[in-house]
Amino acid sequence: MTTQFDRRVTPARPDMAAAQLKGLVDAPRFVEGVHEEVVVEIADLRSRPTLDAPLDSQALRGERFTVYEIEEGWAWGQLERDSYVGFLPAAALAPERNAPTHRVAVLRTFLYPGTSMKLPVEQALPLNGQLAVSEMIGDFARIGEEGFVWAGHLAPLRSCAQDFVSVAEQFTGLPYLWGGKTALGLDCSGLVQTSLAAAGIHAPRDTDMQENSMGHAISLDSPLQRGDLIFWKGHVGIMRDAENLLHANGFHMLVASEPLTVAASRIASNSFGKITSIRRLNSLNA
Repeated sequence: MTTQFDRRVTPARPDMAAAQLKGLVDAPRFVEGVHEEVVVEIADLRSRPTLDAPLDSQALRGERFTVYEIEEGWAWGQLERDSYVGFLPAAALAPERNAPTHRVAVLRTFLYPGTSMKLPVEQALPLNGQLAVSEMIGDFARIGEEGFVWAGHLAPLRSCAQDFVSVAEQFTGLPYLWGGKTALGLDCSGLVQTSLAAAGIHAPRDTDMQENSMGHAISLDSPLQRGDLIFWKGHVGIMRDAENLLHANGFHMLVASEPLTVAASRIASNSFGKITSIRRLNSLNA
């Protein structure tokens, strides 16, 4: 009997599945994955191998991706960081190289061909992108044979921001993008996942996954505090303090801060309905 799995995080399709799922799902063939890494700034992850498919999520520079099939320029597989499954442009991937040593610690930084900020930019790297630094040359970090990044914009891979809410606040005023998770645009759960990742806290990709797994539930009438996550059906926001909510949302079409009472009243009148839960993280450094 086939076990029911969430397609978003299960590498299985009607025509094939990952080898480790043999005996758990029905498929005409099972495939061993090949480990590759994202070598572009941002790679869009889609549910279908076509550019007009909705954006499900994004993979960032340095992320690992297990490829199970490449066909007509699309790679189907699974991200290592949050287990999301989908299609990436095959050109965004390359065989795994040196293990990353540093992460991008600012919203966006640049990869240059040399140690000068006057040179043409090779890539614009997003927060939480991962890089393998081979040496430091003055104020720049050398990224193998690929180029140089301003060292002050990087942090050791295992270092963490102290306050994920402060990270989220840096996105205030930036545009809303369904499926996005960078300063070019991000959605509500992308804001939560990205900000928590900078603080070293793992979070799944989508709102329902976050609501089912993050921290612990507190009463809807509990006094709120900074870092509490407020959930609606299909939406999530972050409390900046006891009264104000920060969230990427389609009403403002950007990351906005507003009183929770104002947001909750407006949201209750649309398809998201009333608040479904409040989750308080067990530790901001776990």
